[in-house]
Amino acid sequence: MSTFDIDYTLGIFPILFKYIDITISMAVISAAIALIIAVLIAVITTYKIKVLTQLCDLYISFFRGTPLLVQLYLLYFGLPQILPIFSNLDAYTASIAGLALHFSAYMAESIRGAISSIDKGQFEAANSLGMTRTQTFSYIVLPQAIRVAIPSLMNNFIDMIKSTSLAFTLGVPEIMAKAQIEASSSYKYFESFLAVAIVYWVIVVTFTFFQRKIEAKLNKAY
Repeated sequence: MSTFDIDYTLGIFPILFKYIDITISMAVISAAIALIIAVLIAVITTYKIKVLTQLCDLYISFFRGTPLLVQLYLLYFGLPQILPIFSNLDAYTASIAGLALHFSAYMAESIRGAISSIDKGQFEAANSLGMTRTQTFSYIVLPQAIRVAIPSLMNNFIDMIKSTSLAFTLGVPEIMAKAQIEASSSYKYFESFLAVAIVYWVIVVTFTFFQRKIEAKLNKAY
């Protein structure tokens, strides 16, 4: 029976730290893209734009109703087979695209719900001032909706950070992939995966701290 190797666990942290930038960059870029898509979907579904609303509902249903891992495989392994233009799609880009598409569906619902919570009287007041629908949404509705949706959106971002661990299945050299390689070569699976779990934990705790700071500032501002 082997015993827990604390020295090995401590020694693997510097190795994992070298790949944190890949993990965080995937999450940040994916979140930015997902937020843009989510706002567009929320606008379309809120204003009930014909045809587009049904397409958005289908989009949300698919990306919320199927596993992220399956979506990553479809993008990286499946898409190039039917659309050769994507044959040069690298694993890092495919992972970002998959994360963005998947989480945009959740973010869209959060933003749509936040928009619905805005007092309808504000729409009427904006109309009485001669503001167009676009101006009303851009300057009055969306800023308030984003503030309301911030806790949910931040939770989506934290889930996104943890979900970047699936990118190793496509061959992206992020911290989970490196932990897997180290575990396979040393057979110290517990130590390797405990180390990577702690790294993810620290990252999530750090972003959770900033989330609370942002929420506190927004609450004071309003």
